[in-house]
Amino acid sequence: MTTAHLIVTVAAAVWVGFSAVSMFARAKWVVEPITGYGVPRSWWNPLATAKAAGAAGLLAGLFWPPIGVAAAIGLVLYFGGALVTVAKARAYSHLAFPVLYLAPVVASLVLLP
Repeated sequence: MTTAHLIVTVAAAVWVGFSAVSMFARAKWVVEPITGYGVPRSWWNPLATAKAAGAAGLLAGLFWPPIGVAAAIGLVLYFGGALVTVAKARAYSHLAFPVLYLAPVVASLVLLP
């Protein structure tokens, strides 16, 4: 494991974990947009759980890389789906937000030794 991979992976896990906690807490800045995108309220906890599991998986991957790879792939699919959801809602000015979470996850995957 390289120093760059360690730093990027921890940062990505913290960032995605923050997103999960914000969704669980129903932070206004999270709830308003996802409501506007048409994401049903019944999906919020499962989506937040998926993010939390992905963040935990990234950290676990520092000790067992296959878990980190699986978590990163899952998060790439998750945030790819978020991009599609935002685009389908025609909230084009919000497309940057899923990318802000997607980019460090991809970087973590790319930096795997």
